[in-house]
Amino acid sequence: MHPRFRTVAAALVLLTAVGCGDGGPGDGDRLDMGIAVANISLNFAHEMVLGAVSAAEHAGDVDFKAVGPPNTDGPAEVQLFQNLTTRAKDGIVLENLDPPIFTRPAARAVDQGIPIVALDTAPTDGSKVTFYVGNDNYALGELMAEEALKRLGDDPEGEIVIGVPNPGTPVLDSRAQGIADTFGEQAPGVKVLGPFQTYSDPGQNHSSWSAQVNAHPDALAFLGVGDADSYNLAKIKKAKGGKWLTAGFDVDPKTLEAVEDGSNFVTIDPQHFLKGYLSTAMLIESVREQDGRLPDGWFLSPGGVVDSTNIDDVIARQKSAKAAYDWYRPAIDKLLGDRAGSMHPLEDAR
Repeated sequence: MHPRFRTVAAALVLLTAVGCGDGGPGDGDRLDMGIAVANISLNFAHEMVLGAVSAAEHAGDVDFKAVGPPNTDGPAEVQLFQNLTTRAKDGIVLENLDPPIFTRPAARAVDQGIPIVALDTAPTDGSKVTFYVGNDNYALGELMAEEALKRLGDDPEGEIVIGVPNPGTPVLDSRAQGIADTFGEQAPGVKVLGPFQTYSDPGQNHSSWSAQVNAHPDALAFLGVGDADSYNLAKIKKAKGGKWLTAGFDVDPKTLEAVEDGSNFVTIDPQHFLKGYLSTAMLIESVREQDGRLPDGWFLSPGGVVDSTNIDDVIARQKSAKAAYDWYRPAIDKLLGDRAGSMHPLEDAR
């Protein structure tokens, strides 16, 4: 991989292995906190972790630990989360791809007095978690479809294929629904196929997309809503010399390379670093200034399009955690400065 595509994720192990902060008035004044993510090896989780670590470093006097399984494995993450609750007594940011199995573990943590912020996936009703930081994923799906329609011309006719790595995961399903609904409303001549399961594991993902491409060789577009979808679709397109449109989500280095060389027409960036930063900053503040009382509701964090017009800026953003923070700082200041403007009812999260 070309060095310019290495992301801030490269520093993950170093950053999460040590305490964060500048040294403080004493251990009794330090906070023990952490973050649990669904898959520590994929870019989306790296981004969230690095945002969280940056917020902890900037707050100072926070010992911060990140945990997550090497592959998407809900029960394994549950165990890691439960282990984390024995250490991170002052607060935990929880991201997962299987909310129902976290209902009871999260509720137990809340009952133990540990503040929990749900990140990226809305909490279930019985979890006792009432504060969520995440995107409007349906709107991000609409955004992907609109970008595809710009490139398909007037009144397109044919098939598009949608893939979802983990069907049943609300955020991913919402993205796919946003894509499908937008095509249904704006392009009646297009038949939407799927969403088909494409899997989080990169190898399985590649095999799944290869099967879809072989089954639908005349499709107008193949659109995925996950991390591995982006770069595997680009890889398959290059290998087959495909003329169809391909795109996915997130800013894995291979995905950015595919956007830069034109293989993928866009990637949709949920801005995971920003979400990780916001959720952790607000968690720390709630503990230090509101006795751990978190807001109730959904804090809407933005996302955006990465295409040929801004790819160089995004690649520069991904050089380091500092570069990412500097890039996001205006948004961080604005969002934290007007929190009421970003708050929505939790039941409206999608």
